[in-house]
This record gives sequence, C-alpha cells and structure tokens, in this order.
Amino acid sequence: MMNTRKFTVATAGAALLFGVTACGTQATGTGTGAAGSTVAPPAATAAGGDAYGSGTAGAAAAGGATASGPLAVRDDAKLGSVVVDAKGFTLYRFDNDTASPSTSACAGDCAKTWPPVPAGSTEPGGVDASRVGSLKRADGVEQLTIAGWPVYRFAKDTAPGQTNGQGVGGTWFAVTPDGKKAGAQQPGTAAPGAGESDGAALPALSLAENGKLGKIIRDGKGRTLYRFTKDTAWPMKSNCEGTCLEKWRPAKLVDVNKVEGIDPKKLISYTRPDGTKQLTIDCWPLYWFTGDKTPGDTNGQGVGGTWFAVTADGKLAK
Repeated sequence: MMNTRKFTVATAGAALLFGVTACGTQATGTGTGAAGSTVAPPAATAAGGDAYGSGTAGAAAAGGATASGPLAVRDDAKLGSVVVDAKGFTLYRFDNDTASPSTSACAGDCAKTWPPVPAGSTEPGGVDASRVGSLKRADGVEQLTIAGWPVYRFAKDTAPGQTNGQGVGGTWFAVTPDGKKAGAQQPGTAAPGAGESDGAALPALSLAENGKLGKIIRDGKGRTLYRFTKDTAWPMKSNCEGTCLEKWRPAKLVDVNKVEGIDPKKLISYTRPDGTKQLTIDCWPLYWFTGDKTPGDTNGQGVGGTWFAVTADGKLAK
C-alpha cells in the first residue's frame, strides 16, 4: 500500500527533510528503512564478548580473543602502511564520520558489522601518541580515534592481516598511522581521472546530455550513475554485494538543495547490510562504475545486460 511519509537523511553534517513515497520494508540492510519501516537486525553470529564490546559480529571477527595492547603499523603490499591492533587485525575509518569534531555515524547494527575499537583497549604503540585520542559514543563507550577519526574493526576480517573491509560501500577504508585512508589510488578504489578529484563545479546531482542515451543522471564529480536490473524497488533491495562492489560503487547521499533537473522527492536513502547509506531514485539503488575513467563516460552501459544509466525519472536509459 503506497503512502507518503517524511524521513531525515543525514548528509555533509546536515539533516535534510524529504517528503517521499514509501518503498516498502527493506529486504536487506539494517536499522530503519528509508521510508521509515523498521527492519529486524540480523541474528547474532557468535556468542560471548570481546575487547570491542560486542557479543555478535565483533566476537566473530576477534575470534573471541581480546585485542588489548599496543597499536602497530603493518606494511600491506597493496595499501601501504595500515594500522592494526595488538592481534594484527586491520583497523578502519568511515567516510560518514567526522574528525573535527570527532563523531561516529556507525551505531546499532552498523556497529555489529564494524565494532568500534574501545580507547581503553589499546596503547599508541607504533602510532604517534599525539594522533591517538578518543570520543565518547552515545552508549557511553570511549572509542579510539586516530587523527580525530573514529576507528573500527571489520567483522569479516577473521584472521590477522586481512583487509576485507577496504573500500566496502565506497566509504570504509583501512586507516593509516596519520589517520588518512589507505590505498586511495590502489586497485578497487577510484582510479585517477575517474572523477575523484577532477574539481568540476557541478551540482551534487544533475543531468548530462548523452548523444546516444539522452539525458542521464550524473553525480557531483561528473560520473554517470547506473541501476542494476537484479535490484528491486519494492521492497527496496541491492543485490550488488561482495566482488560486485569492487566495480560498482554505491552512490552516496546528496544535499537536495544542490540537485538540478531531478525531483528531490524521488531521492531516498537505502541502508545497506554493512550499515552504509546508499542513494536511490524512485526506490532504485544507484551506483557509479569504476570502469568510467573520465567524467561523462558510460562504459557501464549494458554491461552484462543488467547495468544501465538512469533517466531523471529513475528509468533505465536505453
């Protein structure tokens, strides 16, 4: 049954209120659906607790062992220098967080997939002590920060040295000793020229005129946005997971005040299984393609017969 509700989407530190058409209960993802429909959290993956204060995903990641002790720096062949805990597990930072002031946007089920590292469980070790700090989370736990950025473990890293969380959702990255994102130009992340730093003064979302496809949606970096025909809009669900995300990156939320040529009411937030937020149009998840090397490229069009650029009303551009 279709109805109209209001919900809040956090973007760039601001809360924006939309009037949107409900997309049904999310079939995947966690927390509260974009249309305000509550989704039950996933079942616990392990029993017991660990140094990360979690009795579910955090325990699975840590193998039931604590990670108390000094931080260390490991030289990863692909990512360069990354920070690890006392057990050798990679630590990560989240793009939706902020460093000044230190704030965490990962709570609830997100914190089960990405257990926050308690500040009291570690010592500076191989990281400059001046960069190590903490923030007080809503639940009262003091979380470790590096250069102001809250740091986390990833539940799917089941052995020391793994970096399975790198690039997840286009928002999670291993953290370097100076608090930066590791491997910013490594495989699996945006390649130079793909619009990551082109500096083009574009709206957060707008339409580009394509000679073959007509007017199609592009993001603020000039990248063409796509839909995946294996996704669903009712219920709203993304079926691009795992290795799919290495090539097809979920589009981030945008400030509707910086959108041109597209009805803001069609732009809705989708909560992915890892807790990250993905932009959708008319309930369809949107992505950009790492194979598009320069703004305006449409190399993703028709890939596998399942990926297509998108028109202003959310339909496939063919």
